[in-house]
Amino acid sequence: MSATGKPDVVVIKKYANRRLYDTSASQYVRLDHLRRLVKEGCNFKVVDAKSGEDLTRSVLAQIIFEEESKGETLLPVDFLRQLISLYGDSMQSMVPSYLQMSMDAFASQQRVMRQKMADAMGGDSIGVLEEQARRNMAMFQQAMQIFAPFSAGEAMPENPRASEDGVAKAEDVQSLRDELAAMQRKLEQLANDKH
Repeated sequence: MSATGKPDVVVIKKYANRRLYDTSASQYVRLDHLRRLVKEGCNFKVVDAKSGEDLTRSVLAQIIFEEESKGETLLPVDFLRQLISLYGDSMQSMVPSYLQMSMDAFASQQRVMRQKMADAMGGDSIGVLEEQARRNMAMFQQAMQIFAPFSAGEAMPENPRASEDGVAKAEDVQSLRDELAAMQRKLEQLANDKH
């Protein structure tokens, strides 16, 4: 049992009718529930409800297959061919540990990169990105208003830049350019620090 009172390994029972039952939540679930558990870092084991056989590997492979068939491709065709060709090969026994080591290294690098991005953006990278997205959307909407045809009876302004709003928009655009240039410099610095 973990400190939260939940089991360390959640047991998922798979029945003959292909239904999955999460014993920790006492409910039937679908594969997308198991996908969420994986993303949350929850350790689970899928067992055949009748025989107790461990089906975790095949269910995880099924989740990957479904994600790949949705267009969320992660596995290149050449990689899949190479992987298939290793079944029955004398090197087959070394592949799982090599792949595990490679994925662990990748995950570690991903955490480091995310932390560097957060540090480069002042710690609140999500807030900064959300604010930037709001500004970009507002700027996009303003640009669309300039290029949108005028409705019937509405006259086109003689000089849109002559208004106070036009001056504010130009200042906003310059401000965004400055912010983007600063972000570009930080990203280049991160890339140089990595090498």
